[in-house]
Order: sequence, then C-alpha cells, then structure tokens
Amino acid sequence: MSKSERKAVLLRLDPAIHDALAQWAADDFRSVNSHVEIILRDALKRAGRLPRDTAPLPRRGRPRKDEASGG
Repeated sequence: MSKSERKAVLLRLDPAIHDALAQWAADDFRSVNSHVEIILRDALKRAGRLPRDTAPLPRRGRPRKDEASGG
C-alpha cells in the first residue's frame, strides 16, 4: 500500500457517541469519517505521537474561488 492510499477501519461506537460526533461534524460541515480523523490527528499531535511523515488531509469539496481561477 502506498503512502497516498487511505486505510479503512471498522469502528464500533455507542449510538449516543456516534450521534454526538455526527452533530459535531455537521456543525463543522464535515463527514463523521473526516471529523474522526481530525480528532485523532489532534490527539496524536498533543501526545507528541503524530508521525512526521503523516500525509496532509485530502482537500474535499469545491475549490475556493482564488484556486479555481488559477491565482
């Protein structure tokens, strides 16, 4: 598996935890999956355990107007 490929993980959650995550993600205009990754990355960073070679999160959604015009 190359570094650019994403790993799939099955995660079992209490329904109340999932609902809270889903609401938080929606408040930030993200999917639950991307929000969980952001939370995990933040926790790893705060613990000093985020690997240096971690790829940036993929950009999702529409490009900003300044990116779409090439400038």
